Amino acid sequence: MRYDIITLGAGPAGLTAAIHAAKEGARVCILDKATRPGVKLLLAGGGKGNLTNRHVAPGDYVGENPAFAAPALERVPPETILTVLEKAGIPLEEREHGRIFCQRSARAVLDFLLGRLPRTVALQTGMAATGIRHLGGAFTVSCNDAAFHAPRCILATGGPAWPQCGADDSGLRLARLLGHRVVPPRPVLVPFVMPPDWPLAGLSGISLPARVTCDAPGSPGFTDSLLFTHKGLSGPAALQISCWWRKGSPLRIDFLPDRDVGRLLDAATGKATPGSVLARLLPERLLAALLDPAVTRRRIAELSRKQRTALADAVHRHAVTPLRTEGLTKAEAAAGGVDVAGVDPETMQSRLVPGLFFCGEVLDITGRLGGYNLHWAWASGTVAGVAAGAV
Repeated sequence: MRYDIITLGAGPAGLTAAIHAAKEGARVCILDKATRPGVKLLLAGGGKGNLTNRHVAPGDYVGENPAFAAPALERVPPETILTVLEKAGIPLEEREHGRIFCQRSARAVLDFLLGRLPRTVALQTGMAATGIRHLGGAFTVSCNDAAFHAPRCILATGGPAWPQCGADDSGLRLARLLGHRVVPPRPVLVPFVMPPDWPLAGLSGISLPARVTCDAPGSPGFTDSLLFTHKGLSGPAALQISCWWRKGSPLRIDFLPDRDVGRLLDAATGKATPGSVLARLLPERLLAALLDPAVTRRRIAELSRKQRTALADAVHRHAVTPLRTEGLTKAEAAAGGVDVAGVDPETMQSRLVPGLFFCGEVLDITGRLGGYNLHWAWASGTVAGVAAGAV
């Protein structure tokens, strides 16, 4: 059978693109190197798939040009995704910060996507693309010992995070073969490894709300749960800031973001000590590592203004420079990818190669924690599929 479009990748973005391309009348062949489609979708959100977020905006994404995402996000808002899934009878639940999950299992969403593939879409798994050419207005994709031909191609191969799930940088290599620049991938949504001489080393298991920031331009701060591990820091606050962090720069941590330690100390009376005041608010092991015990045992009334300020700074402005992150094997996503300067944001079509389209994590657009990456898969996949199918 002859095809109009070859789609590389059977994840959420590739399946979405194929569905919408077929709606436009295109005959589509989906090729995926895995033996089963949608493996990462089944694992996302603890198996319940953090499918989208009520509050999606370009500022929730990182890349050389996060504004590239704006047209697709405007065209496919969260309400569109929620309406489709609710009409399909998939029970959803909303958690803190607008995060939307399946009530039961992400398998329901994957089955829904596979069920929407019409007969004009052929899904072939176990087909690893090893090469791609564009000659005479047609693409030739080499897979195993076979070759597939079509006038259009959608690259939806994902990124190299979670290699244990089969993820790799094959899509980036194919994009380079076709002349596209690739922003080097780096792990994000990933725990940090701290230096061995960090004063807070050895606090593994402690979890508490904290605010974490870094010095990267445009970086927001995140107030969420922070978890000490045997290697360093994890938890939502750490994973979020990893999207903006760059090697060699410090993290700044506020361990009491909703309180003012200076005012607490000033308001203390009688024989109160900094230790007795702060022990009601912070874990004892953290206090012992964070503060000078000789100072925390003294009466607050005996402390100078300089000593009180130093105590407040230790709690609110702790600074540490991570050695590194735990890398792509522990990362939930990879920043970097195909340079969006070479892609039309209105159609996801290449500006360099007519008939070539991109969607999902293969592009240099990566969302923070909370459903933003799956939403990007739905939005960019929709735009790419409609545009490729209508050509």
